[in-house]
Amino acid sequence: MYDLLLNSWSSFSRVLIGGAMAVVLGILLGFLRYSLPRFLKRNFIINLILDAPKFPPPIAWIPFVILFFGIGNTASFIIVFIGVLPSIVTQVYDGLESIKLEVLQTARSMQLSKVKMLRLILIPAILPQLMTGIRVGFSMGWMSIIAAEMISGQSGLGYSIQINRINLQYTNMIYDMIAIGVIGYLMTRLLYLLEARMAPWK
Repeated sequence: MYDLLLNSWSSFSRVLIGGAMAVVLGILLGFLRYSLPRFLKRNFIINLILDAPKFPPPIAWIPFVILFFGIGNTASFIIVFIGVLPSIVTQVYDGLESIKLEVLQTARSMQLSKVKMLRLILIPAILPQLMTGIRVGFSMGWMSIIAAEMISGQSGLGYSIQINRINLQYTNMIYDMIAIGVIGYLMTRLLYLLEARMAPWK
């Protein structure tokens, strides 16, 4: 039981750290993409460069991450980061794009400062979709870290499944699978509650 709890915490903490890094950078990249001139936003090549990297599944990046960062926590954080980042960038950008032009023109005519524009218009516009992006991204990050641990981990639930498979400890494998499902469900429910609390107007 102690090993199960320890491995559960190892996997969950990696998702928290890698996911938090992805949320911060994803918000910045979403705003950066939104700030591009409109002719660049409509350019096929630009959109191809920006959107194509989000389609390969995080698992496909594992060999490259191991090649450059080796086996350990750093590689695990990066795999989670890759799994979470695309949904954050996409949702933030879509939230900003959903703001009606009339609202922005009214704000500019009122000569709102950039801080007030951010606080009164931009943040409320992106918050519901940002929370959706976090929920979807963290779900992807949770699945990604389990796969990464099975291939290159030194601890965690994915690593535990592999060790128990090698040792023919199938009962322990079932416990690991149950833990993965329970933690994933609880994490998703918690993010749903957080979303309802932070964006009740959604």
